[in-house]
Amino acid sequence: MTSLGWLSLLHSLLVLQVHWSDQLEDNKIPPSLCTGHPGIPGSPGVHGSAGQPGRDGRDGRDAAPAERGEKGERGDSGETGARGLTGDKGDLGDKGARGQQGECAVAPKSAFSAKLSEGHTLPLTVGDALCFDKILLNEQGDYSTETGRFTCKVPGVYYFSVHATVYRASLQFDLMKNGHTVASYFQYYGNWPKPGSLSGGSLLHLVPGDQVWVQMALSEYNGFYSSTKTDSTFTGFLVYSEWKNSAVFA
Repeated sequence: MTSLGWLSLLHSLLVLQVHWSDQLEDNKIPPSLCTGHPGIPGSPGVHGSAGQPGRDGRDGRDAAPAERGEKGERGDSGETGARGLTGDKGDLGDKGARGQQGECAVAPKSAFSAKLSEGHTLPLTVGDALCFDKILLNEQGDYSTETGRFTCKVPGVYYFSVHATVYRASLQFDLMKNGHTVASYFQYYGNWPKPGSLSGGSLLHLVPGDQVWVQMALSEYNGFYSSTKTDSTFTGFLVYSEWKNSAVFA
């Protein structure tokens, strides 16, 4: 081979080597040069990191109303809560209207009973009160042995009674209220040798200050009698009061 031929072959080999180097650098090996068998599959890769949350979905359509359920059983009562703090004192309210008058806490009382003592001298002048001088009961002090008169303190209805033992004389006496006769009683003496009796009573309506007493009607009819075995008495007591209409209980 001539020098020219060797130069031509050397030039061809250099061109082929440059071409082959460019293919290796570009990793572009022609399929015709890859005549090996397929490689073994590689092992699975690790899981990647979690992706970002997706966007919220759109609201669904409203469902049809359901049927009403049965009423449940009543639950147990809860525990009582702690007592709250005391609030501030409120302002003073307006004065209310005056209420109705109430009943008296203690029922009013008035009662007395007195009798003639033995040998008591009777008044002979008409208009004088007969003094029953021996007290049997007079807790409220409404009867006076000095004047023989009952003086009303509690307004209401009273009952008065007089029991007279009559001996050897006729008897006539009056039950008086404020100087006016409200009842008269009489018994005639018919020479009866033993003592007799004359009694009477009356209901009277009184207001505070009213007075009630027994008075001789005729001076000659003075048969009141009293002894260790028989008495003449004057008694009075309150039946019911009328405190609602009296200034005493206002």
